[in-house]
Amino acid sequence: MFSKQKENRILLVYVLPALIVYLLFKLYPAILGFYYSLTDWNGIDQSYEMIGWANFKEIFEDVYFWESIQFTFKYVVVILVVSNVLALLLAVLIESRLKARGLFRTLFYMPNMISMIIGGYMWVFIFTRVIYYLADNWGLAFLDQSWIGDPRYSFVAIIIVSSWGTVGYLMLIYMAALQGVPLQLKEAAVLDGANSWNVFRNVTFPMIQHAFTICIFWSLSSAFQVFDVIYALTGGGPGRATQSVALNIYEEAFKGNIRYGYATAKSTILFVIVFLLTLAQLKMMKRKEQEL
Repeated sequence: MFSKQKENRILLVYVLPALIVYLLFKLYPAILGFYYSLTDWNGIDQSYEMIGWANFKEIFEDVYFWESIQFTFKYVVVILVVSNVLALLLAVLIESRLKARGLFRTLFYMPNMISMIIGGYMWVFIFTRVIYYLADNWGLAFLDQSWIGDPRYSFVAIIIVSSWGTVGYLMLIYMAALQGVPLQLKEAAVLDGANSWNVFRNVTFPMIQHAFTICIFWSLSSAFQVFDVIYALTGGGPGRATQSVALNIYEEAFKGNIRYGYATAKSTILFVIVFLLTLAQLKMMKRKEQEL
């Protein structure tokens, strides 16, 4: 009993720095944000008034906010599927190689080593210069599209750049899980006559279900907060066609009307949406893991 309490105290000491950082830079600002969502503060003046739920009532009539929510949901669904499928496919392909695993792992992870703002501006150059050059000089006419100015293609461009930035990170998680699958189980399945697909579906995938849960959780939470890629690529345009909810909140707080209290009310609604979806996703994935 005594040793157990001592072990818990030691564990608490180890997690204390992370807990302090979380409380100071995550939980406290979130609570403060909810407080300011009940005010008319503009983020600059020292004085402000409590206006109750007025900001939240106004949000229900804010067409631009709900359009940004709609665009964000569309982005979340597409990027969730695309990034996880590509990451899992790459992880399986690289793990099946006997040579140069480290090289491919490094190549695909490299986009994570630079800011997505910088990466986004790099891709603006590619979409506005390189692709047009390829279309004109290499006979690739199908590339001759307005990748930034046309809403149909700008959404595709955003998905391409976002996948480029996230697939490498997810791939590493899947690779770590794949390395933990016992080789004897796969060999036994092969001896029973299973082909490669059946081995993956019935042996490998159930064994990496925990990694799948982590990757879906991470993809979901980061996709709802998407800002940097869209800011660098399209700025939310053309018009507001590619404006995510994070960009809408940013413009409300720091551009145009500069209504910090109203922006924090929008942030609170986004937090509630992400929180509820994350809880549902974790519960569903946990149940799936137990079934497997």
